[in-house]
Amino acid sequence: MKVNFARMYRDNALKRPDKLALVNTERKREFTYKELDLFTNKICHLLTDHFQLEKGDSYAALLENDNMSFLNFGPYKTEVAGVWLNYRDNLTEHLYQIDYVKPKVIFVEDAVLLKDGYLKELNNRGIRIVCMDRSDKEHEKVEYFWDIIKGQSDAHIDTEYDIDEHVILYRFTGGTTGRGKCAMYTFRNIFGTIVQNHSIPDNIYREDTKFLHMTPMTHATGAFAPPTHMKGGTNYTINLPDLELLCKTIQEYGITATFAVPTLLYRLEELGLHDKYNLSTLDCILYGASPMSTSKLETLQNKFGNVFVQGYGSTEAFPPVLSLRKKDHIIKTAEDRKRLSAAGQPLLGVDVFVADPEGKEVPVGTIGELWIRSDSVIKGYKNAPEETASEFENGFWKSGDLGYVDDKGYFYIVDRKKDMIITGGFNVYAVEVENAVNSHPDVSNSVIIGVPNEEWGEIVHAEVVLKNGSQATEQEMIDFVAAKLPKYKVPKSIVFVDELPTSTVGKVLRRHVKEKYWKDTFRKVH
Repeated sequence: MKVNFARMYRDNALKRPDKLALVNTERKREFTYKELDLFTNKICHLLTDHFQLEKGDSYAALLENDNMSFLNFGPYKTEVAGVWLNYRDNLTEHLYQIDYVKPKVIFVEDAVLLKDGYLKELNNRGIRIVCMDRSDKEHEKVEYFWDIIKGQSDAHIDTEYDIDEHVILYRFTGGTTGRGKCAMYTFRNIFGTIVQNHSIPDNIYREDTKFLHMTPMTHATGAFAPPTHMKGGTNYTINLPDLELLCKTIQEYGITATFAVPTLLYRLEELGLHDKYNLSTLDCILYGASPMSTSKLETLQNKFGNVFVQGYGSTEAFPPVLSLRKKDHIIKTAEDRKRLSAAGQPLLGVDVFVADPEGKEVPVGTIGELWIRSDSVIKGYKNAPEETASEFENGFWKSGDLGYVDDKGYFYIVDRKKDMIITGGFNVYAVEVENAVNSHPDVSNSVIIGVPNEEWGEIVHAEVVLKNGSQATEQEMIDFVAAKLPKYKVPKSIVFVDELPTSTVGKVLRRHVKEKYWKDTFRKVH
């Protein structure tokens, strides 16, 4: 089946030509739907006419959210593929990903070119460089976006491509358990996540939606921009996960929805910003990307109201594929409190089940691996046939997440396969222990790992970040968890740290903590 996305994009703009489509709050730019349609036509002509890119070619984007917002959706009008690079990664990681996909053009911020190594390395690779905003320093062999976009046509693009076969986007997995793999997206995948987002029962996406993108648009929040656009809402961007700026922006623009990872939400509550700013227009906070502590979620619910919606997904299954609705966050009974730890129920068009090691569905309540199939699930990884064959089967993606489903169709994630701790023959799921530790009133965040032990193979170990001014002791923490969990799940050792290592999108990097304890051992279970 063929798709003419440019026509779909234009027809969406014709319905509401003068409606505000995009606001870059830090750069003070606004685009109506008509203006954004014409402007993204210019970008497409820049790619195909100025740079002479064709089907099979790609361009890379190494940008902050304000500038990334132009390349998030509109360039799908062409047959040229995008490569989304995380602005907060380092030079080594960026060059690895660039060398892997080999884009012919890269769009970058001036601040990137001012860093050591970038300009030289990009020029050495023969990549044409487009700098989005000028500074006082003029860079050699660099073109400037606002200079070259002026001369481009805004004429309608009339390109069709195969909805299932043509790759329009490359993104790398987060690499929390190793080096990221290169996911390939077709238009079917992008359209699938739009449908799944629109099917969330809480009616997040409306014509009056004002969705604020704070975390990188190259990651999870990027999945929420197209559904906002196709419903006639307005996308807003800020460039850094600055919580004070987030609250100021919500208050100033009357933001109705945003996305945040759990670590940011914990900090938001600790800072008390909900008391300092008027956040009353905010009727949805989508959260995901990593597990949320149920006790902290309950605290957030009490502070911010019934505005939380969980979206479960991944790079391979563009989010969300499961959703925990607002009404699922209301706690009246012990059963309600337990449900708060669920990842959610499947959304429209999502086929998910819990599998045993042979890929057979297991009974309700039995732990296994979640297998997921939907239009938003990619077909595989670029140039990685063995990894693709290992992780995909019959259209299903084998998520690597261990969990179970209850008799009401709620899926619960208990751990990642690689994060399960085996101590004295018992299986301990790190997420369960983290939830217990995080429920202590003095704890800001924690990570649970298995560390080597001659007698038990592994023992449960915790690294804990305390809230400012808190003085909890190791024994106090162990006793607290012992009152909640069986003895074999209780941490045998606890180290208090100032911060936990996190990825550039806020996920705790468990493997970085584990490496401190396993680097000199022969058996590396992580």
